[in-house]
Amino acid sequence: MSTGKVDVLLGLQWGDEGKGKVVDVLTPHYDVIARFQGGPNAGHTLEFNGEKYVLRSIPSGIFQGGKINIIGNGVVLAPDLFMAEAQELEKSGHDLKRRLHISKKAHLIMPTHRVLDAAYEAAKGSGKVGTTGKGIGPAYTDKISRNGLRVGDIFDGFAEKYAAHKARHEAILQSMHYTNYDITEAEQRWMEGIDYMRQFEIVDSEHEINHLLQTGKSILCEGAQGTMLDIDFGSYPFVTSSNTITAGACTGLGIGPNKIGHVYGIMKAYCTRVGAGPFPTELFDETGKKIRDLGHEYGAVTGRERRCGWIDLVALRYSIMINGVTQLIMMKSDVLDTFDTIKACVAYKQRGEVINHFPYDIEHDIEPVYETLPGWKTDMTGFTSEAQFPAAFKQYIAFLEAQLATPIKIISIGPDRNQTIIRE
Repeated sequence: MSTGKVDVLLGLQWGDEGKGKVVDVLTPHYDVIARFQGGPNAGHTLEFNGEKYVLRSIPSGIFQGGKINIIGNGVVLAPDLFMAEAQELEKSGHDLKRRLHISKKAHLIMPTHRVLDAAYEAAKGSGKVGTTGKGIGPAYTDKISRNGLRVGDIFDGFAEKYAAHKARHEAILQSMHYTNYDITEAEQRWMEGIDYMRQFEIVDSEHEINHLLQTGKSILCEGAQGTMLDIDFGSYPFVTSSNTITAGACTGLGIGPNKIGHVYGIMKAYCTRVGAGPFPTELFDETGKKIRDLGHEYGAVTGRERRCGWIDLVALRYSIMINGVTQLIMMKSDVLDTFDTIKACVAYKQRGEVINHFPYDIEHDIEPVYETLPGWKTDMTGFTSEAQFPAAFKQYIAFLEAQLATPIKIISIGPDRNQTIIRE
């Protein structure tokens, strides 16, 4: 019996690295695409054939005919948002009912989770985390405190289970004096979403995935957000509520660690962050604004302006280490096409001492130590091979590979599927 392979694809920075496009580029080489964590707070944007799609909960492999796409147990799912997303795709001619499988063990985001999200953020005052307000945190909180409602529950005594969970949430909101909300409409839409979900293959995904592997199928695990937002290893407390790292693919899908082969780490040629939290290389000047405008750095789901800065190699080395990254993928290289010089943070200065490792606290007394490289001053968006790269860009790649001790395998020079150069 032949054994299949599992590769993992994830973001190495603060999310928004361009994972959707890369999954779409890599999908032809895999039989199955599986999302292993996160919820509808992550938007993966894909552009091809002049069309633009934003996926939130559905794996990015859905556009490649005949592939199985799995929403794993580590994901939290909002039925109403899932329905809206799936119906939009069905309208554009993508048949999901047969190809998209949902884990029974994935947790459901209830309408009251969103109200709780708003209430908790309001209570934090100036210490806001900057959540997307989609109810992700409260849904994961319920999961960890063993109070969660799961996809598998929709087939057995669901009305009673739902009512009990809702009553518990309402009691919490009452105790917080947060009572000025109305979920009547949202709840109705949510219940429609539940009925809609029942039309899909709802599966024991851990059994399905391991069976697929035993029959020689190859699986690409798709992460959401980025490593620096990981609940354990990110810039806590300004993080998401799940494990965004390679280990999250094991717990979020039920795969043994010995099954994992390649780990593709995605990074931008610079760095961005959405919402609150520390960001050592953030630029508050014209350069930061220029990167934002050229890179169209606005959230796919929220439309929020992304904070922009130079690439942070201290944070990237850390991400590569904890994920076991075997190949790097660099996105948005073309955004830096017009710059005279480009900076890269190679170390931090903390309390007067130069450090190369990523410390426990990056919020206080962190000053980036930069190296400056020459810009390539060339429009690369129309390039079709590595041979066309200007010398200064080749120098930037070589510098990054030396600093990160990991090969850069794929380079993206524009948003379209075709603007992707795979290095030999």
